[in-house]
Amino acid sequence: MRQLLVINPNTSAHVSALLQQHVQAAAGLHVAVRTVTARFGAPYIACEASYAVAAHAALDAWAHDLAQSRPRPDAVLIGCFGDPGLMALRESSPVPVTGLAEASFVEAARHGRYAIVTGGQRWGPMLQRLAQALGQTQALAGIHTVTATGAQLAADPVAAHALLAPACRDAVRQLGVQAVILGGAGMAGMAAAVQSQLAMLGVSGVPVIDSVLAGAHWALHAHPAPAQRQTPGFDVAWTGLSQEMALLGA
Repeated sequence: MRQLLVINPNTSAHVSALLQQHVQAAAGLHVAVRTVTARFGAPYIACEASYAVAAHAALDAWAHDLAQSRPRPDAVLIGCFGDPGLMALRESSPVPVTGLAEASFVEAARHGRYAIVTGGQRWGPMLQRLAQALGQTQALAGIHTVTATGAQLAADPVAAHALLAPACRDAVRQLGVQAVILGGAGMAGMAAAVQSQLAMLGVSGVPVIDSVLAGAHWALHAHPAPAQRQTPGFDVAWTGLSQEMALLGA
């Protein structure tokens, strides 16, 4: 049975449960999905500082999982629409690694120009920078944020739909995009309801992409470039970090 490791780089058990539920549903019965939660950091990533800590937390969670007596994963998915630690994990892992944002960018670009709708205003410039780093800006037309954070949206899905659908409508009408990414682990499973409300607002034929499902699809079906190494590990010796990270150090 194939093994998929999902890393939640924040400390929210609720977000981890959402990731486990929706990624496992997308994976089906023949893939074992295992979601792990950051052992330290913020309950929600909403600023540069929490994002920086989340990258460390993602590496630590990966190292901690490898230290357990568990089947080794066949792919790793970072369960955050922001992909903290993506390049470091990809450098250190012998199996494919992606994040919700990168996978969503790739899927959305298949439809043409696209927009991102997400929660938390600080995410706008952070996601723009990520898209540039990943070489994914050509099809990205713009980023629309709502004032509620992803954690607040996840806590009240009905209210979230009422905020997100008009934001998606505005993105389509103002930017003329062919797809909209609903970006955020906390919004897993909301795309269908937002798509329905978007139609009631007069916008049809523009898919709303669930970033968690996009991440699951990439991890399960994509054919990425070969891994950079044969065994997991870091190419430096650590001082003052967790025992699990130290064991994988040079």
